[in-house]
Amino acid sequence: MDESKNSAQTSFNVIDCIVLAVMLGISAVVGVYQAYKARKNTDAVREYLVGGQNMPIIPISMSLIASYISGIAILGLPAEMYVYGTQLWSVVIADSFVSLTMAVVYLPVFYGLGITSSYEYLKLRFNNAVRLMGIVIFLIKMLLYIPLVIYVPALAFNQVTGINLHAIALLVCAVCIFYTTLGGLKAVVWTDAIQTIVMFGGVLVVAILGTDRVGGFDQVWKRNQETGRIVFFDMDPDPTARHTFWTVVVGNYLNWLATCSVNQAMVQRCLAMANLKRANITIAIMAVGIITIVSLSCYTGIVIFAAFHDCDPLTTKQITKPDQLLPFFVMEMADSIPGLPGLFVAGVFSAALSTMSTGLNSMAGVIYEDMIKPWIRPPVSQVAASRTMKAIVVVAGIICVALVFLVEKLSGLIQAGKSLSGITAGPLLGIFTLGMFFPIANSTGALVGGLVSLNLVAWISFGTQAAISSGNINFPVKPVSVDGCPESLKMRATNLTVIVETAIREQPFFLYRMSYLWYTWVGFLTAILIGLVVSWITGANKRKPGDENLYTPVIRGLLRTKVNAEQQESAELEKLPTDL
Repeated sequence: MDESKNSAQTSFNVIDCIVLAVMLGISAVVGVYQAYKARKNTDAVREYLVGGQNMPIIPISMSLIASYISGIAILGLPAEMYVYGTQLWSVVIADSFVSLTMAVVYLPVFYGLGITSSYEYLKLRFNNAVRLMGIVIFLIKMLLYIPLVIYVPALAFNQVTGINLHAIALLVCAVCIFYTTLGGLKAVVWTDAIQTIVMFGGVLVVAILGTDRVGGFDQVWKRNQETGRIVFFDMDPDPTARHTFWTVVVGNYLNWLATCSVNQAMVQRCLAMANLKRANITIAIMAVGIITIVSLSCYTGIVIFAAFHDCDPLTTKQITKPDQLLPFFVMEMADSIPGLPGLFVAGVFSAALSTMSTGLNSMAGVIYEDMIKPWIRPPVSQVAASRTMKAIVVVAGIICVALVFLVEKLSGLIQAGKSLSGITAGPLLGIFTLGMFFPIANSTGALVGGLVSLNLVAWISFGTQAAISSGNINFPVKPVSVDGCPESLKMRATNLTVIVETAIREQPFFLYRMSYLWYTWVGFLTAILIGLVVSWITGANKRKPGDENLYTPVIRGLLRTKVNAEQQESAELEKLPTDL
């Protein structure tokens, strides 16, 4: 075992263990408490899925923040800033537009229909086949994403303690499955609120102490600027450029919109509010919270570089992956600050637990409400329904644990996460948007558009990951140095030789080289265009009276104007004399 690993193990002491145990213990207790409170509730299903639709604004807002900011962001964003520079930081610009779009376009439709699952909309607007396709796409998304979320805290804990990564993954899942199964949405929301505070606290403390260690903000900014890491407005229009202003702001806008606006995990929390106005306030608070935590994480990345500007831990093989930079940095500061590793790991665990619990709860709701309940005749009791959903949570959690073993093969948490979510985000958002904005779209068009879109983006995403893994695609990284390292660490770096290939290598296929942040746009536009073409070929959808609620408010207003005009024209024709 190497020196850095021994140091990590001895640094995670009793105080750190207590900090982590308290956070996990509180999460478990909240689950037991909420299950006890809900034991006499007559509508167990509604209580389990939407908290009885009487949840307070602040906990729901914090739950939304925690659901989006997973451990992938906590560990991946600092690594992104360190290796590639700050261009991804401008992703916060898109957040305000996403929140506005969600409040104006999508939420009014779900509230107007009074549904508990966003996929009920697909049945009302199209048919059961489209609804089933939407559900399957959503479940694929969750089963691809949650293992990533589990892997992240396991990686962080492994880095600071040396304990087996897969054993830690089992611990995370066991705690999460326990309180999610027992307490339903209320347990998830209240534990999310607590975990969001811990998460903010952990990141904030690391950022402040790291800045002080480096010598202040001026020194942090100067060292990053000197190496070209400070970049926010790279206006290169090339779609194959990994991160530019256009890919990060415009490309990620749609990815974020899909994550928030039609994703059951998010919609379910918004529907837990008593009315649309309270839901919109919740969305506004969520936007501010996400911008804050993302900015803190990004800033921590440039602090880490400033600390290691003349002794890169990757080059000197002190760590093996960029995703380990933040845990390594925390352990570097651990000797002078008791309890810091425990607070940090608790923060990363909090981010992961909240995202996983949200995913498990929403999967249980979708599987029961959309796949099991319609086939049960006669309807089962509330108790039986509640037990069924709890069993689904346990089974889904076990599957996610098994899939963790595949996550280690992926390179780069942020890119891997966005690439995998892009497979399902574009097609799902495309189907919902097709239904809400285009009255002519029919169920055949939605089905074909969704399937073509899903397969196209999956092909691009997996092809790109394969090309990256084989070394056919490489991204330019920012410079690092080992000039300030001790001689023992410099010796580790001396054997590293940079080989520049002068031979002309065959370029991978264009779509494989496209920035992963455009995947959602490809899926979104493909689903809509194919859906409209197929709808036109097979016969446009025929609207029925009362269908106006299925469309977004803007389209609803246009349809009413058209109907009023037709009625007026009909009335005028009736007034014309019948004889000449």
